[in-house]
Amino acid sequence: MSSPSEMYARAQEAVEHPQSTAFAALQKFQLDPFQVAGCHALESGRSVLVAAPTGAGKTIVGEFAIHLAMQTASDKAFYTTPMKALSNQKFRELVDVYGADQVGLLTGDTNINGNARIIVMTTEVLRNMIYADSSALRDLRYVIMDEVHYLADRFRGAVWEEVIIHLPARVRLVSLSATVSNAEEFGDWLDTVRGDTEVIVSEIRPVPLEQHVLVRDDLLPLFDDRAGPATAQVNQELMRIRSSTGTTYENNRQAQSYRSDRHAGRQAKRPQRGGRRPVRAANARRIERMDRPDVVRLLERANLLPAIFFIFSRVGCEAAVQQVRRAGIRLTSNDERSEIRAIVEERTRTLQEEDLGVLGYWEWLDNLERGVASHHAGLLPAFKEVVEELYQRKLVKVVFATETLALGINMPARTVVLEKMEKFNGEARVAITSGEYTQLTGRAGRRGIDVEGHAVVQWTEGMDPQAVAALASRRTYPLNSSFRPTYNMAVNLIDMFGKVRARQILESSFAQFQADRAVVGLARQVREVEESLAGYQSAMACEHGDFPEYAAIRRELSDLEKKNRQDSNAPRASRDKRMKRMQSLRTQMQRHPCHRCPDREAHARWAERYWKLKRQNDRIRRQIETRTGSVARVFDRVIEVLETLDYIVDDGEETTLTEAGRTMRRIYGERDLLVAESLRQGLWAGLDAPSLAAMACCLVYEPRRDEANTGERGLPRGAFRAAYEKTTTLWAELDDLEQDHHLPGSEPLAAGLAGAMHSWARGGMLDRVLIDADMAAGDFVRWAKQTIDLLDQLSIVAEDATIARTARAALDGVRRGIVAYSSM
Repeated sequence: MSSPSEMYARAQEAVEHPQSTAFAALQKFQLDPFQVAGCHALESGRSVLVAAPTGAGKTIVGEFAIHLAMQTASDKAFYTTPMKALSNQKFRELVDVYGADQVGLLTGDTNINGNARIIVMTTEVLRNMIYADSSALRDLRYVIMDEVHYLADRFRGAVWEEVIIHLPARVRLVSLSATVSNAEEFGDWLDTVRGDTEVIVSEIRPVPLEQHVLVRDDLLPLFDDRAGPATAQVNQELMRIRSSTGTTYENNRQAQSYRSDRHAGRQAKRPQRGGRRPVRAANARRIERMDRPDVVRLLERANLLPAIFFIFSRVGCEAAVQQVRRAGIRLTSNDERSEIRAIVEERTRTLQEEDLGVLGYWEWLDNLERGVASHHAGLLPAFKEVVEELYQRKLVKVVFATETLALGINMPARTVVLEKMEKFNGEARVAITSGEYTQLTGRAGRRGIDVEGHAVVQWTEGMDPQAVAALASRRTYPLNSSFRPTYNMAVNLIDMFGKVRARQILESSFAQFQADRAVVGLARQVREVEESLAGYQSAMACEHGDFPEYAAIRRELSDLEKKNRQDSNAPRASRDKRMKRMQSLRTQMQRHPCHRCPDREAHARWAERYWKLKRQNDRIRRQIETRTGSVARVFDRVIEVLETLDYIVDDGEETTLTEAGRTMRRIYGERDLLVAESLRQGLWAGLDAPSLAAMACCLVYEPRRDEANTGERGLPRGAFRAAYEKTTTLWAELDDLEQDHHLPGSEPLAAGLAGAMHSWARGGMLDRVLIDADMAAGDFVRWAKQTIDLLDQLSIVAEDATIARTARAALDGVRRGIVAYSSM
């Protein structure tokens, strides 16, 4: 029963924040303090940054912003996400609340109800709308930026900053982020560029997370709580196992762990933290890892399903499903299997019959009916959506996934299993970071269902429990800007604001904000070092003469002597020149007045300290010079390239766009300049629709690092090859121009998928195309959709009407079959 003071506080809150109170009453659970604080900030007219763990429920604050917009007659709310899968999921959720007539979806290749008052979209779509001054921005009151920590993504992060900087001042921003260690810094920047912004940080998981290590068939707790939870002390049993290299511990059945119980129908007991297990120290066999089917059975007996196994490889995910299938595991009842089949058949009914076999549909369906599935980027998007839906409905009980599943999609589990603590980053196997560990294990624990979530790390030879504990203990990671000006950004800013104002806007980016903050710290270091330098100068003062001058002679001579010893194989002329200089320095040193000072060596020691510290100070000063105005300097270089190519004209008083510059405004992507120049030079005139589709694919496709360079093998013949050669030559010329202006340039065109895309655009069969592409269906669909996006841009911006028509025909040729399929 509430006390009178608590009742009074709630009554007062209802008076001061009636909308928040009414919204909270509609929810299925009581709002947490951080959610209430976020809602109060929005109701008071402020923007808000909410940083909270995965699964904590921060989207509630974004949903409250939508609620506020819908209380008026005309206000709009945009909900942005970094991925189409997230957009699709949020669209479905909002349709359930507000109805299909009030909610729209814009994801580049999907346009549903674009004039609705609530629109879910990818962040790039909103950026493009802002630059196009779209009429849809009228009456926009709230923008929710989900997963705003994507701002750190080096490929797409700049889009988030562009949106934040350019949104009209009247728009309130709701930024939802994972728990980052510099949330206050990010909030300070938001407050600077957007105005009144409240920062709300919560590190409390609504569902506590239990951390375990799976050693053979026992789940041992990672931490020993007997010393108190605040100490986060590693379970000493794990440390003993670690220290007895090459040994194992006795598999006795007393327990502080979940056990693989031999007796059918008996559920294993909860682990008691920190207990002891005897360790055999001599002549013991190595610790064997449990097979995946056995791990699944163990989790099923311990009532720890549904579970997500994170395996950092697509091949590994598919192999895991096959292992479980071969083991005969079935996790579903007859009724669940019937429900699964009905859902799958309904969601995939538009797929063509001849494609089902190519896609492995029947085996995939059988695995789903067993309650098991994989989830990775190579899976057909339609199949991934089905897996997500079945998992949310608790029909699929085990998913083997790559880390892409951890990026925001609502698929919470009771248990998350990490088979390894390292992954391949394209070049080498590297340990996962604390941020990745937090993101992955954050899926464990379903609010309103589970009392606690469980993270399980499988023991591997050489594992260090202390290192795992360190990852599990650090909940946050820094958010660093990846912002850099692009050609498209430059022409849009100049067209909207002019060069001077555009430069000022870029100086307000988070990248520059962070650089400037760093400069403040560096400048403080310079001041401190200069004080020390002054003291050193005083200490080496000599009454016989200018000791800094004498010390400089000694320093140069010492450096040359060292170089002479190290560089004994130098050409004779170089050595002779060096020896001559050394002799000259010795003469100067011996004739210098300070050389006769009785305190010469004491002064010299202070001089050595002085020069060492001065070199350090010079390095810091150079850092300051490179950081101050760094973003604007890159912008100036971009402008120089655009001026050289006649995309902009600067008459000394005003900077304006040429016709080519106005075309560039509507070309988005990594190769904006190459696309614009190819169109202007007419390099793609005369290409038919399949060939233009293949060319567009070459511009967007990014091969894997380990993919072999096929050269011209497999390239479409005829006009395409000539156009491809001209485009490649143009790329090289632009790359040289960028290098001349100290810009990083870009990667060469990648033609590895051109032949398959050409075949697909002219109506080729799916099985043949996937063989030519040598990739999974999901990967092909992803690149096909990016090809469609570029073709769509070409159909709009191309001044040559023939190329525009060809681009539209090419788009239609690519957007068919599995590429055209959408569950929306």
